[in-house]
Amino acid sequence: MTALDLVKLRELMKLTSGRSEIAVAMVDGPIAVGHTDLALTSIRGVARDTLAQCTQTNSSACVHGTFVAGILSAQRGSDAPAICPDCTLLVNPVFSESTAGDPVSPSATPEALATAILECIEAGARVVNLSLAVTRSSPKGERVLKLALDHAARQGVIVVAAAGNQGTVGGTVITNHPWVIAVAGCDAEGKPLNGSNLGHSIGLRGLRAPGQGVTSLGAAGRPLTLGGTSVAAPFVTGAVALVWSQIPDATGAQIRLAFQHGHPRGRASATPPLLDAWAVYQRATVR
Repeated sequence: MTALDLVKLRELMKLTSGRSEIAVAMVDGPIAVGHTDLALTSIRGVARDTLAQCTQTNSSACVHGTFVAGILSAQRGSDAPAICPDCTLLVNPVFSESTAGDPVSPSATPEALATAILECIEAGARVVNLSLAVTRSSPKGERVLKLALDHAARQGVIVVAAAGNQGTVGGTVITNHPWVIAVAGCDAEGKPLNGSNLGHSIGLRGLRAPGQGVTSLGAAGRPLTLGGTSVAAPFVTGAVALVWSQIPDATGAQIRLAFQHGHPRGRASATPPLLDAWAVYQRATVR
């Protein structure tokens, strides 16, 4: 069973490849925009077009950004999942190409992340993907980030965030926020990864998605296989974009509610349910 089949995305992808008016923002690294498998006509930088382009294809920032972009916006038929290539992809890089880092667990300060989220909202994003962790956190920085997430909620912009790869039980200012859909990683059978963070808020409002052995675009041209919650998050983001593409007049609150209705009621769990994109679509169309 492929990652797309596991979370019932294949059925939804047969209906649509997205709509250009559904803008999906990546707060991530820059991407290799010259990659032959990217749907280039739908990709642009949030502030300036040049911001989307990698300068070093071997940098961890470019590797991560291109990989996530492939999950969302690669051309159908490529090695990547290519969930919503006809949606508009807004690229807002926060990872520096000059800084060494782990392409599986990139990070940003809460202040930089808050600014990037607000820029994405201003640029017209309907959904924002955060495949990253927060570093150098402080009470002031967390307040600034919470205000940015509050603004996203008021504007109806859905925020999807990686739960993190530290193997801990708990939450962060992002995953604890009531508007955020936190995404835990799972294996090919849907079981939570040992390294995926879990917790009350993640179990209550989050989802599980493929985070092991996922193949997408490599910045240097060859396909790349990675894992972790950064990989899992764009599966949920892509599902949001496809459902919204089919129901473009729906509000952010209505779309988000459709994704929440699959949660079991009557028990508290640190482990979120597995994404079922087809069931979400069916719930969303009964309004």
